[in-house]
Amino acid sequence: MAGELCLLLLLFCGSTISEVQPIYKPPPGTLDFGFVPAKTYDTGAYHEPGAIGILFKIVHAFLYLVQPNTFPQDLIRKLAQQQFGNTQGDYQKPENVVLTLQAIYYEIGFIVSAALGLLFILLLPLVGLCFCMCRCCDNCGGEMHQRQKKNADCQRSCFATFLFVASLIISVGVLCAYAANQHLTNQVRGAKKLVNSNFKDLKIFLNDTPAQIDYLVNQYNTTKDKALSDLNNVGPVLGSRVQEQLGKEVRPALDAALTMAGAIRETKEALENVSVSVEVLQEGTERLHANLTDVKMHLSNTLNDSACNAAQAASTCNIIRNSLAQLNINANFSGLPGVSSQLAKINDVLKIDLSSLVQKGYAAFNDTPDLVVNQTRNILSDIKSVLESIGSNITTFTRALPVQKILADLMVHLTQSEAYVQDYFPLVEQYDFYRWLGCLILCCMLVLILVFYYLGLLCGTCGYDKHASPTTRGCISNTGGNFLMAGVGFSFLFSWVLMIVVVLTFVTGGNVEKLVCEPFEDKNLFKVLDTPYLLNKHWKNYLAGIIFKNPNVNLTFEKVYSDCKENKGIYTSLHLEYLFNINELLNISMYTEDVALKIEHIQINLSKIILLDEIGKENLLNFSSSGIDGIDFSAYLTEINKSVTKVDLLSFANDLEARADQLPKGALENALKGHANNIRMIHNQQVVPLEQAMKYVKARSTLNQSIRLLKRTSSELMVKVKNVISAVNAAQDLINNNASQVIVQETKKYMDTIIGYFEQYTEWVKESISMEVAACKPIANVIDTAVDIFLCSYIADSVNTFWFGLGGSSMFLIPAIIFAVKLSKYYRRMDTEDVYDDSVEQW
Repeated sequence: MAGELCLLLLLFCGSTISEVQPIYKPPPGTLDFGFVPAKTYDTGAYHEPGAIGILFKIVHAFLYLVQPNTFPQDLIRKLAQQQFGNTQGDYQKPENVVLTLQAIYYEIGFIVSAALGLLFILLLPLVGLCFCMCRCCDNCGGEMHQRQKKNADCQRSCFATFLFVASLIISVGVLCAYAANQHLTNQVRGAKKLVNSNFKDLKIFLNDTPAQIDYLVNQYNTTKDKALSDLNNVGPVLGSRVQEQLGKEVRPALDAALTMAGAIRETKEALENVSVSVEVLQEGTERLHANLTDVKMHLSNTLNDSACNAAQAASTCNIIRNSLAQLNINANFSGLPGVSSQLAKINDVLKIDLSSLVQKGYAAFNDTPDLVVNQTRNILSDIKSVLESIGSNITTFTRALPVQKILADLMVHLTQSEAYVQDYFPLVEQYDFYRWLGCLILCCMLVLILVFYYLGLLCGTCGYDKHASPTTRGCISNTGGNFLMAGVGFSFLFSWVLMIVVVLTFVTGGNVEKLVCEPFEDKNLFKVLDTPYLLNKHWKNYLAGIIFKNPNVNLTFEKVYSDCKENKGIYTSLHLEYLFNINELLNISMYTEDVALKIEHIQINLSKIILLDEIGKENLLNFSSSGIDGIDFSAYLTEINKSVTKVDLLSFANDLEARADQLPKGALENALKGHANNIRMIHNQQVVPLEQAMKYVKARSTLNQSIRLLKRTSSELMVKVKNVISAVNAAQDLINNNASQVIVQETKKYMDTIIGYFEQYTEWVKESISMEVAACKPIANVIDTAVDIFLCSYIADSVNTFWFGLGGSSMFLIPAIIFAVKLSKYYRRMDTEDVYDDSVEQW
């Protein structure tokens, strides 16, 4: 019934899944569906035996010595499939004989051990009977006469030591058996909590599954809300995508036009700076030129004086006269061509605000999302209706499934099963008490024998007097000997009973450990159960035949157990896809196809977008023909780089004064020195300001920067303008003629994004159903609890440890009997004695 519930629940989960074959594979926006609600299971299907686990390991090692063969998978398969006893002579068939021999070979360790136990059971009572009868005839040590020997003390000590060691070993075996017996009882008493935990997990499994299903169904709203959000924001989503694709050509074209508009303004500023700077520099250089000309004229007049004709002054005057040409300005800004005509044309170009025209193009292009919204309003309303209808269908289908009724029925069965277990658990504890009591009685049999042996050793050792003769031994010593013989008698009485129990529990518990527990741990047991045609000769796969009524489906016990052990969903564990096709229960693909068709019908017209009108283009052409490329930039740069004067005036004045000193003292010398001082004054008052004053430095720097800017701007200006206009025209042509192709491409991507939300939802549901919904860990826990914990850890390990301790103690009863009989002769009071006879004592 639980399997039917899981099937129906998974059927319901599958109703939310559709098989959508994506046409395109762009990465859609990732949706966050959260985590499927799941509660933690309480059962920990693992048993830690504690200190007694050491004994369990010793027993396992002993069983390995008895049965070292691996699990006989093939043999068990053949034995299960072979027919025995249907007709006379079946057992004599060669194949059956071979199987029988193979089974005997596998069980040879158990068979030999059981045979030895049966021999013990048969022989020990018989030996005890013969021993008693022999002693009644005063033989076998029954004669109350002891011959004295020289090594009597050594023999007595050896017999006492061997008996004590044997008793200790028997005591250890009794303790092991008692510990195993008590461990099993304790585990049975504590099993109720583990059983209740398993029932609790199964209830959680049933109660939590509907909530998980509801969560999966409700998460469709996340998908729908995201799709509706994108549809409501079709402008920012689809419009932005179209705008982004067109913008790859449109924005660079507009940016180039805007850059060119900025270049026009910069050109005007540069021309104005050139005009102003040239005027400032012309003013300074013209005044300097006038003063230098005046100084040169007066200096020339002085050199024409008759004093220069004297023989001593003639050569010096000629040298000075020849250097007068150096007294002149070097940078002549007055001869530079003007830029007024170019500035006038640029001012005419700036009468039209090109930047404003470009910004209008930007604004028109940025209105693309609004155009998309206005032109897709009707189609989007239809798509929203489709999305709402999908949600309505899911809700309708949810209400049509009788999930709650089946869950209620299963919960009733589970509750009844739990009540049945609770009712019969006291009976189990009662029977376990009887078992515990029986095992305790078996242990007490050995304890009784041990008590006689220990008391015999104690009384005999303490009461023995080596100076007393055998006939005069004390009462305590004689009592010790009687205790030993009583122990021997009870050993013969109880040993065969103990060995019967040992043999039965050994054969049963040992085979359970080797044929069930060990293969269950390494999953070989499941491989046997999964053998084709084993459990049903007409079914290849038994589990698939039960669940699907189709034994050809590859569903195995091992795979189901492993998947449930990993807490996978029951849909994956049981391969329920073979039972029903969840994709056909609610085919969302037809809705997504309808959505795709409607999205494909979106038509967007962007022809109203004007990037740059004809006025703006004409304005660009006027700028290119403004004539700035005709400016003689080299002449300007040459004058800028020249020094103010052809010669350093201070050096010239110093040189002039030095040559005046070479002349005879008189008016000529004084006149030349006066001219030298005038030259120094011109240098300080005019040349130095032209070189260092902020006004002239700034004018020279501004002129240099402006000329270089104009030179860069004018370089291939016509080509640049034509390239800008061509780019704008190409972008405009793309919008007018080829935008439909871009729109179709981006519309498909937009459609894939919307459909991608549904694909994410279906994939998430499939993954959740496979791994999270109805996680079947409780089923694996039930199997582990029943087999690994109850059968193997609680029962098999305890039973095996019990027979191991009881059997070891029983086996050591044989040497204990021999040593006790021998030792009692040295403790009991004899009727007669012969101190002179040293011959070997006979029984």
